[in-house]
Amino acid sequence: MASSRLKSFNYAVGMFGTSIPINILKTYAAIYYVGKLGLTTVQFSLILFIYTFIDAIDNPVYGFLSDRTRTRWGRRRPWLVIGTPLLVLGLIAFYSTPAFLTGNALLAYAMLFYILTGTLDSVINAAYGALFPELFRSDAERASANALRQAFQLVAMIISIALTPLVTGALGYSLTSILYGLLGGAVILYMSLSSRETAPGPAEPKPQLWDSIKSLVTNGKFWIAGLANAFYSAAMSLVLASMPFFVKYALDLSDSQATFLFAAVLLIAIGCVSIWARLVKRFTLIPVWRIALATLMVTFIPLYFANSLPTAIAASALVGFGFAGVITTMDLIGAKIMDEDTAKHNVRREGIISNALGFMNRLNGLFTSAAFYLVFVLFGFESGLNPGPQPGNAARFLLTVFPPALMLISLVFSFFINFRPAKAAPGDLGV
Repeated sequence: MASSRLKSFNYAVGMFGTSIPINILKTYAAIYYVGKLGLTTVQFSLILFIYTFIDAIDNPVYGFLSDRTRTRWGRRRPWLVIGTPLLVLGLIAFYSTPAFLTGNALLAYAMLFYILTGTLDSVINAAYGALFPELFRSDAERASANALRQAFQLVAMIISIALTPLVTGALGYSLTSILYGLLGGAVILYMSLSSRETAPGPAEPKPQLWDSIKSLVTNGKFWIAGLANAFYSAAMSLVLASMPFFVKYALDLSDSQATFLFAAVLLIAIGCVSIWARLVKRFTLIPVWRIALATLMVTFIPLYFANSLPTAIAASALVGFGFAGVITTMDLIGAKIMDEDTAKHNVRREGIISNALGFMNRLNGLFTSAAFYLVFVLFGFESGLNPGPQPGNAARFLLTVFPPALMLISLVFSFFINFRPAKAAPGDLGV
């Protein structure tokens, strides 16, 4: 039992490390480049648009290469150990913008390092995500390990999202990126060196590119789960990116007050992941997943009417409850798809499936890009230097109108997927 807990801890803590760099990159890129450096919302939406297509290509590629890797250190570890320091350097460069850059030069610099850091995050997650179904075989193990993993992710989000306005206020963005990069990188390396993956058998075939692509394209559950995840991820990415705008323009508070709203979401989520995990064990996965999606969708309604810091904190806490349910269940859906693929084709390709799902997830950039473009068209919000006549309504639209619409689409997709009951196994839930 102790070794099982240690195994779960060693893997789950990796989510703390992987979450910190990508959270500060995606949450504060807009407020840093648009709000402070003068990049326009149209330019920023262009960065997101281009990055989305690059990321759509690189995710499955990295997963496929990870599946085919054969070294004495395993399939996943080399990618983790090599990719981590490069990820840290990319993050630091993104938030250490030379002061003389303006106009198109600023756009080019931001685009280069946003894409570079994002693709290195894909390298890391290609290997990390593939380890989950490989290390934990039963639904019971997965529910417990994933609850711990999501708790670590939420702690990382408190640091890299909720506390960041205070930290950057004291240290600036450049020093903050150095601090966060080194912290996240050290944890990723610890996870990489302490988690023991299952070595492929000598007769186990390497996955072939065409067969892998064909099996994915013809797998209806992959498409449904991937699209459901993409719309949910777009909603939450927009929440993270727009919360600072909401605090500044809709609530008319200082930037640092965003800490309280982020903290309300994340602290409640930390406290609730175990509740949702217990619900999965008691009622099975699919119905709890659907309830979680519906809950998150509905919780945006009170936030729309928030007009002060206390009401916004209370409404944000409700969002945190729904958020906990989705993060607790979504990865379990992906693991079931990987299990079915392995059973059907007798070849392990967790990497390409995990990252193909990640590619679908990364489609959220299209929707967040569209949202930032729409606030320019509808409300005239161009940048922090020229916020237009209705910056409060623009921020409220970004945070409380667009995300629930995306969640409704995600919920609809969830009703088109199901799994056959698994054969009972010791410790398994039979989901």
